[in-house]
Order: sequence, then C-alpha cells, then structure tokens
Amino acid sequence: MNSIVGNIFDVRTGTFFPGEILIQGDRIIDIMPTSKSYTNFILPGFIDSHVHIESSLLLPSFFSQAAISHGTVAVIADPHEIANVLGADGIRFMKENTEQAEIKFFFGAPPCVPATNFETSGAILTANDIKNLLASETCYHLAEVMNYPGVILQDPGLIEKINIAKSFGKIIDGHAPGLRGEQSRTYFDAGISTDHECESIEEALEKIKYGCHIIIREGSAAKNLTNLISLLHDFPDKTMFCTDDCHVDELLEGHIDKMVKKAIDYKIPFENIIKAACINPVLHYKLPVGLLQKGDYADFIVVDSPKNCNVLETWINGKQVFSKENDFVREITIPPYKNNFQRQPVLSDEIKIYLPENASHIVCIVARDKSLITESATEKPLLTREREIIADSSRDLLKLINLSRYTNDKPQVALIKGFNLKAGAIASSVAHDSHNILAVGTNDHDLIAAINMVIASKGGLAAVNGKETLFLPLPYAGLMSDLPATEVASLYNKLNQTVKSWGCDFSAPFMTLSFMALLVIPELKLSDKGLFDATNFTFTSLFR
Repeated sequence: MNSIVGNIFDVRTGTFFPGEILIQGDRIIDIMPTSKSYTNFILPGFIDSHVHIESSLLLPSFFSQAAISHGTVAVIADPHEIANVLGADGIRFMKENTEQAEIKFFFGAPPCVPATNFETSGAILTANDIKNLLASETCYHLAEVMNYPGVILQDPGLIEKINIAKSFGKIIDGHAPGLRGEQSRTYFDAGISTDHECESIEEALEKIKYGCHIIIREGSAAKNLTNLISLLHDFPDKTMFCTDDCHVDELLEGHIDKMVKKAIDYKIPFENIIKAACINPVLHYKLPVGLLQKGDYADFIVVDSPKNCNVLETWINGKQVFSKENDFVREITIPPYKNNFQRQPVLSDEIKIYLPENASHIVCIVARDKSLITESATEKPLLTREREIIADSSRDLLKLINLSRYTNDKPQVALIKGFNLKAGAIASSVAHDSHNILAVGTNDHDLIAAINMVIASKGGLAAVNGKETLFLPLPYAGLMSDLPATEVASLYNKLNQTVKSWGCDFSAPFMTLSFMALLVIPELKLSDKGLFDATNFTFTSLFR
C-alpha cells in the first residue's frame, strides 16, 4: 500500500483540503482529511482532449516519456495520420506501442480516411473497418469527422460510420472550421459533440448553443487560447484543452500544463481551469481515469502551488511515473519499421510550370504563421522567355510542390506567399491529411534535391541550400522517428533554425508546410491532384 499527503483538490467543491491518499494497487482506497500543513498540492492529472501523436514525430512510447513530466496522465489520440498511410494496421501498430507507455491512450477510429476524395491516400477505412476497430476496443470513440460537407449533405458512407459509433454508444468528435448558421446546427445535430477548430469567440459561442463542447487548442501551428479564454469564465463545463498537433520541441517545453499556466496568468478561477484540463474530458468521454475520489484509479499529479502549477510528480494507476527529484528511465524496445512509400525519384522537368498565353496572373496560396487557415492572392509571376514560371524570392513568391508518395503521378505545382525564404528549399513527408510529399523553395535545383532526399529515405524532413543539407529520417510511415524525444527535438530544432537563417520567419516552418495540403481547412490548399478551393470544396484553376 502507498500513501501520499498534501493539499488535495476536491473536484466536487473546487477547493483544497489537507489530507492523505491511500493507494492499493491501481486504486485510491481512501482519502482522509488531516489537520496538518503541507506545501505541496495534489490535482487530478492533465488530459489532452485531442492530439495526433504522429505530429510529435515520436512513437507513442516516446511521446509518453516526454508528456508525463508535464503532468499528462491521459490523451484522446486520433491516429488519423498513420491511418491515411497504413490503414487499420497503422492504428493497431500505435495501440501495440502504447503497451510500453505509462500514459493512458484512448485512440479514436478515424472516420475520414481518406479525408476527401480529392487527394491520393495510402489506405481507406470502410464502415466495416470502423465497426471492427470499435468492437475490438482498439478504438475508444469515433475521431474527428473532418468531412463536414459530407455530414451536411448526408453522404451515405460517412453517415453509416456515424451511426455505427452511435450503436456502440461512442462519443463522436468534430472538426468544423468556420462552420456557422444552419449548416453548423445540422452538423452537430448529427450527434457530433466536440469541435477544436474555433478561432473566434463568436464561432465558439454559436457552437455551444448547438450543444457542442469546445476543445481549446494550443498546438505548434494553431494557438487559440487567447481568443477563446473568456469561455473558461462563462462556460467552464463546456470547455476542454488540447494540443491537436504538437511538435517534439514544444512538447519537451510543456504540454497541457502550458495551457494551465497561461489560463492562470489570465486570472481564470482555478477550479474552472481544472475542469477544462482534467475533469471535463473524463466526464465527457467517460474515461477510466481517476479524479481523486475514493475508488478511482490513482491518477494524479503533485504541483508546487496553484499559482505556479509546476509539476513535481506524476502518478498513473497507483505508480509514480515521474518525479522532479528522481530520473525515471524506462527502456523502450524499438519495433520493426512500418511504411508505405512507392515514389520514384523526381526529375527537374517534372516540376516546371508555364503560364498559358491566355493568362497573365497566377493564383497564390498565402500562408500565415500559427494558423491552419490560408488565404488566396492573385499575382503576376516571374517568367522566363519561354513563359516558365519561376520562384521570385524578392516578392516572397515561392514554388510549392505536392506529389503522391503512393504513385508516380506528375507532381502538382503552385506558388505560395508567407514563407519568406530567401534561399534553399525544404521538403517533408508529413503532409496532412494523406501525407504525400510537400516541398517549398526558391529554386528548382534545391527543390529537387530536398524532395529526392525524402524519397530516398522513404520519409523525413529535408532542408537543402546548395551543398548545405540537413535531414531527419522518419521511418515509421514517413511520420515518426525511432529516436527518443530529446534526440528528435535536437535534430528538429537544428532544421528549423537553419531554415529560419535562410529567411523564413514562421515559428514552425515544417509544421506550417504540413498543413498546405490540408484540404478540409479553408481557404486555398494544394493537393497532389491540383490546386484546391477548400471553401467551395472543389479544384480551381491556377491561372487568371
């Protein structure tokens, strides 16, 4: 039997009391108030209510090692990324790897694989696949329903998946960026209960009116807490916290604890913060995660104070899995590589584009830092005598390329503004949602070199500037490394800093690049099949 003493948070009253927690096995068998004075504070553990583990570039086992040091005891994980590459086998691979993890992982069954029919994916998840994943308990709920037009238009295949989840009594997660009015009402009336895509308070308030729980996001590319902070004052029972996509360098700095500290700085009542970070996810998803009650799983954290919330210890299932005073190192067995990569090397002629005689301008994607949403602009491109369109770094008009990793079809080429590269090129096999190969650059020579580095290794992140090259291999589905978090972070940071030294002023260049193929987020994106208008959900012409 174990015991721990401190100022214990009472989830029923939102207050602390001095007490002792008695633990037997994985459960709290009693909580006894005391009359003693303590300097430490005991809280329920933090929960990430929506995260793609693959975006950390880490296997779940290594993700767990990093996150427990920040007080995370559980995550609602959407294996959408690996499912788009490897299908149900990829989800089972992730689930198996969690057997080496301390954190409690609750995987969703991704209903939108592929996310759309406008891109080439590596796999398809059918309604029968979803049924099998839920029935086998490989998956705990239905993950984000990204194809919101499919819900509104009653796409039979998608509605069948939603109805299967309902038949199992499962929670259904949402994904409806910018959706408002009757379309939003129709979407949430279908049984979808959450949304993590709100960027404005007006959008969030409307969705709450339709019964939606708002998951406030602070990821590596999209940060919405500042805009939505008032929800924690006005709707503390309808909010949760998530990171969605969090790269390894930021994960080492902090996880949900960073959101907690930021909310404290905004003077949000502490009990409301704990509801969003700890309590609401357990209640909404009906998680087998403890909330500091007699009979609960012994899942909790010890912090220095409610004012600072620095994590001193993390306990999961009655075991201390992290201590600031002691170094817990659990040896991880590296599993065999799993991948799906068919692409042959690319030739320079394949990425050339020419301005038609009847056109004078080109439609450009405009990327923004810390946002998944893009804009469109019409520009007069720089041309050669043969009317070949070339990158013009002086005006921040760079070449963007998307090519299928599953076939050898011709690459698609567009122009993009925002990256502000003055030299070199970068390429990545992390390209939401289907994870084809994306590249952006100032010249064709470096673009071809970066793309072919990714192809040669069957996945990774590449940066090329003449003879200067850097590369981070991602042997698991072209999405995840086989290295621990600190080593991946070191390589990733070096890549980012190098790209920034070439002129890019984005906080996370590779993360932002990965979303330039995300067709379910407005406004303009590039598929491996062509330029895509994500507002009207249709392909559009590159030329004007």
